[in-house]
Amino acid sequence: MQWDSTPGGSGPGREFTPDDLLQYMRKFKPSSGKVGPMVFGVLGIVLVLWLATGIYIVGADEEGVVRRFGKVVRTTGPGPHYHLPAPMESVLKPKVTKVFRVEIGFRTISQGPPAKYESIVKEARMLTGDENIIVIWFAVQFKVSDSMSYLFNVRDVEKTLRAAAEAAMREVIGSNDIESALTTGKAEVENKSQILLQEIMDSYESGIVIEQVKLQTVEAPSQVIPAFKDVASAREDRVKLINQSEGYRNDILPKAQGEAAQMVAQSEAYAAARVSRAQGDAERFNQVVTEYLKARDVTRDRLYIEAMEEVVGNADRIILDSKAAAGTLPFLPLGRQGTPAPAAGTSGQ
Repeated sequence: MQWDSTPGGSGPGREFTPDDLLQYMRKFKPSSGKVGPMVFGVLGIVLVLWLATGIYIVGADEEGVVRRFGKVVRTTGPGPHYHLPAPMESVLKPKVTKVFRVEIGFRTISQGPPAKYESIVKEARMLTGDENIIVIWFAVQFKVSDSMSYLFNVRDVEKTLRAAAEAAMREVIGSNDIESALTTGKAEVENKSQILLQEIMDSYESGIVIEQVKLQTVEAPSQVIPAFKDVASAREDRVKLINQSEGYRNDILPKAQGEAAQMVAQSEAYAAARVSRAQGDAERFNQVVTEYLKARDVTRDRLYIEAMEEVVGNADRIILDSKAAAGTLPFLPLGRQGTPAPAAGTSGQ
């Protein structure tokens, strides 16, 4: 506080000191030499107000860190608490449950809608493993895990985190080719960057935990975007054709396999039938031979009759006795349309 006029006559604007307070108290000292009750009352109120400055409240998402003459002596949880009045003790209240966000490669100008962003070119441009330039916007989300380390080990945590995140992302991108970074490798880039960034911040004993590294925009520089779009279209066409070919193969291959299995089964069945028939014929022939050896004449006549029955049994023929055939006129084989007429024959007795 500033002291406007002092009993010592040192002039306005001078800093208030304890000596000034004593001189001010002597001004109200009565003739008896004792300090008046009014002065004690004022001092009591001042003392109470000074002691009341030690009351503080820690929010539900905060943690209280109490320092005594600059040294951390304790931490407190949510709720009302008390510390010795300044300048003996002071309290800091970092938010330990809040998720903080740091943007690299861009800055949010307005939340919108629509949201507006500003590109930070020196942060966004990176070099891939196959020596191509790529533009990356990404954000890092983190929480405070150790409030004392967060407050006292790193001077500017957000600035340090931004520099470490940029370094980690550049290292990961430098080990991948541009095709992977633009298409299927984004999740892998995020995971590797998060692990590497956590290792860097742990080495600083920063007292934070990295919740997520999220890629916002990954694209080629604007000068070569049309060429990259053509490449992407060709890649999509290739994938489409491959999928169509695999679909056709998956459709025709089972059919061919089924037909092959059916043909094999039919062939095996035909072979088994032919073998069985041949075995039956052989067995029948052996039986005929056995019977033939027992009675050759009878067996020969029986075989002849059976053969003749098989040959002429279904033939459309007329057999006449030689005497009866002598008085018969021959006739043309005029039978039914499309079939030959039966021929006349004679049989001599």
